[in-house]
Amino acid sequence: GPGVATVAGLLSGAEGPGRDAEGALDVDLLVVLDAPQLDVETAALLTESLPDGARLVLSGDPAVLWSVGPGRVFADLLAARACPQVASRRPDPGPLGELVSGIGVGELLQVEAPEKEVVIVPVRDAGEAVHRTVQLVADSVPRALGVPAEQTQVITPGHGGAVGTRVLNAALKERLNPGPGRFAGFDPGDRVAWSPAPGRTLPGRVVGADAEGLRLDCAGETVVVPRDRVEQTVRHGWALTAHQAVGSRWPAAVVVLPGDAVPALSRPWIYTAFSRADRHLSVVHGVDQALQRAVAEVPAKPRTTRLPVLLAPQLPGAAD
Repeated sequence: GPGVATVAGLLSGAEGPGRDAEGALDVDLLVVLDAPQLDVETAALLTESLPDGARLVLSGDPAVLWSVGPGRVFADLLAARACPQVASRRPDPGPLGELVSGIGVGELLQVEAPEKEVVIVPVRDAGEAVHRTVQLVADSVPRALGVPAEQTQVITPGHGGAVGTRVLNAALKERLNPGPGRFAGFDPGDRVAWSPAPGRTLPGRVVGADAEGLRLDCAGETVVVPRDRVEQTVRHGWALTAHQAVGSRWPAAVVVLPGDAVPALSRPWIYTAFSRADRHLSVVHGVDQALQRAVAEVPAKPRTTRLPVLLAPQLPGAAD
């Protein structure tokens, strides 16, 4: 039957069906989800690993942020029309689906949200943004919507700054799981983001530490991060950047847009951040009209890649 593996695990041999006698992946069909997150090197390794005759299906939302690594493989393949494409035109239902669909075409719609599916929280400065974010996660969203704090994800444009992930995570830890950080800055119960490979982030929770390293629970699987890798690969995870959050969704999301976030805002960033929410989205809003301008006028930053040039000879009608 079909198996499930991560791309990194599949390529390393740690997950999946393994390889055949010739060194190719032992598959007839490979379906890759969240394909916009494939950088050019990973995509090349993946395609080179397929046996002759195997089929490759790339699935993903072309409107989300591109990969952290170089290239724009998924977008280039779509633009080249070098292979069959199937487009799903069905948006998610309800006010959230309407809002996100509008953003995808450059429109920031005023949606009716009778069940508080979308809430805008205006703030004047960084301090108020942090305060209101903690209040939403710890109190307002659980009380009004029944979504507990551990199922609510905070998303902000960057790690640094007065309302970056570091400041927000410190404030959220103080409220939700205070402690001395006795395991390399972490305590049991801390929510974390573990990055086993560049561009890949997995949510988890600290369960303890010992001589081997920091012990995490990641979706029911115990992971031990060696002590010398903790600082580089584990961060607190109550608040993430949109790039860290792109492969996951949560019942509720709180997207924080402080005044200094304006240069980071683009249509793909806003689309990605807002679409992480399944049931409820709160927007901590301190950027005035810049949000609407970014949705309407700021597309993805251009990337120059060779893939379109390499694909051109494969296209129907190319010179014989």
